[in-house]
Amino acid sequence: MNQETLHELFVEQLRDLYDAEKQLVKALPKMAKAADNDELAEAIRSHLAETENQVTRLEEVFGIVGVTAKGKPCKGMKGLLEEGNEAIQEEDKGEMRDLAMITGAQKIEHYEISAYGTLRTLAEQLDLGDAAELLQQTEDEEKEADSKLTEIAVMIYGSASDEEEEEEEEEPAQTAASKTRADAGGKTRTAR
Repeated sequence: MNQETLHELFVEQLRDLYDAEKQLVKALPKMAKAADNDELAEAIRSHLAETENQVTRLEEVFGIVGVTAKGKPCKGMKGLLEEGNEAIQEEDKGEMRDLAMITGAQKIEHYEISAYGTLRTLAEQLDLGDAAELLQQTEDEEKEADSKLTEIAVMIYGSASDEEEEEEEEEPAQTAASKTRADAGGKTRTAR
């Protein structure tokens, strides 16, 4: 396999990922603001800081391979962010919007995990050990962010289930109370 061609592929994918991360840096503050759940909003803000560090890390990788740090428009990330923005606009603030946002965010995380894994493998094939280490570090962070989103989603599902159970418990009690009042009213009428 031609190392020069492999190097070109690496740089092309690096530029694509660089643009993806920069798009994400712009989008995350809006997502955090749209979140209703405090833990979700905090996780998004925390991931923003992490993403800014990931951009810096990618700039280090550009330096390792000796090319200028510049992005190539990442259509994949653009599409994922547009889908996520639709969810924010279509759902009212609350649990359903938060869950829709988590769905979109996890799609983004999986895209990034795949992209970083592929880029790391290319770096290894090109004997770019330092670059591979930096890319692995970011891939691990993306996996961690995905796990955190799953935890938050499960927590939201749990709180929604708890609320439904409380409503179901209240409903029979209200029905029984209404029936008792109706029975009492009926007896009173009968006694007259």
